[in-house]
Amino acid sequence: MRTAFIQELVRQARAHPRLFLMVGDLGYSVVEPFAEEFPDRFLNAGVAEQNMTTVAAGLASEGWHVFTYSIANFPTLRCLEQIRNDVCHHRLPVTVVAVGAGLAYGNMGYSHHGVQDLAVMRALPGLTLVSPADPGEAAEAVRWLAEHPGPSYLRLGKAGEKTLHAVRGLHLGPIPVIPPDPGFEEVAIAATGSVLSVGLAAARELEALHGRRVPVFSCPWLKPVDEAFFAPLWRFGRIVTLEEHVPEGGFGELLAALKPAGVSMTRLTVTHATSGLVGSQEFLRAQSGLTVEAVVRAAASHEP
Repeated sequence: MRTAFIQELVRQARAHPRLFLMVGDLGYSVVEPFAEEFPDRFLNAGVAEQNMTTVAAGLASEGWHVFTYSIANFPTLRCLEQIRNDVCHHRLPVTVVAVGAGLAYGNMGYSHHGVQDLAVMRALPGLTLVSPADPGEAAEAVRWLAEHPGPSYLRLGKAGEKTLHAVRGLHLGPIPVIPPDPGFEEVAIAATGSVLSVGLAAARELEALHGRRVPVFSCPWLKPVDEAFFAPLWRFGRIVTLEEHVPEGGFGELLAALKPAGVSMTRLTVTHATSGLVGSQEFLRAQSGLTVEAVVRAAASHEP
């Protein structure tokens, strides 16, 4: 996903001469294409993410649209005060990019788990928040954000994520990756981020087991939203949500706050116990119950 990000950012920088990239002493073998083509629009701030964010705000106040780029927690939790005070309250065009969100850097331990970021970033005023599921969604998100500069947060996976579906334009609403069959209104699967792949695999297994196609929606756009924004989901009696984030403040809680009274939900999230563990993304997903088997059970259940 990070490769799709930088490729699209380079394309957008050619079209938008005030687009600027800052990194926190990382991105080697990723950001070089941008740095080589636009050396005077690139800055490595070093291991100083808070300073990076404040410098980005200063550049933005002079007319630049600055993308800041670092791993998971570091451009978000470490820089919360700077994002709130310097970027959001001044309504400046700074796009904070977190690579390896969720459990993508699981082997690096809990310092690199990005599983509280949605709660924190959703609470900030005037911030647009996008959480793409695959390289195609990531490229479309970069394009949209470049064309709509403002305080924003782009939550990316790490690398090697497969393309899960074809997408044209950033869909401002739930994307029906597996559309519902006419008249089917029992249950739907909705996911944000790269864990969409688990939802799609579960839907294929459900169809093989029960001969029914359970619809799957990708939900990359998480702020600003309202009840009407998620209207395509409200036709279903039950929604199973998937996210690499703790229960508080994440995608599932967002939907639970907006859903109509007649819709029930099963929320599959990162558990607090898992957020302190070390291991591969696949291992940590399994520890939290973010598995194909868990989604199949939740979608096949008749219980709310």
